[in-house]
Amino acid sequence: MSDPPDALTPATAQDVANALAFALRFSGRKRVHNADELMSSIVAKRLAEHLERSGFVVMKSPPIGGSTPPYPGEAAL
Repeated sequence: MSDPPDALTPATAQDVANALAFALRFSGRKRVHNADELMSSIVAKRLAEHLERSGFVVMKSPPIGGSTPPYPGEAAL
């Protein structure tokens, strides 16, 4: 039996770090030039690790269907 399409699953620390790094580099779809790639990935990783140590549980919904391939690390449906 498969999960309903809106079932939430725990996000990994890497998922959280990727989302935070993206948020530090972009505002919507527009690139923010005051945060470079290296600094944003370092900050995002440290924040994600701290959230995990602090007991936070971040949930994510399954990817929406479409014609694009899955993100690295995610299994194809």
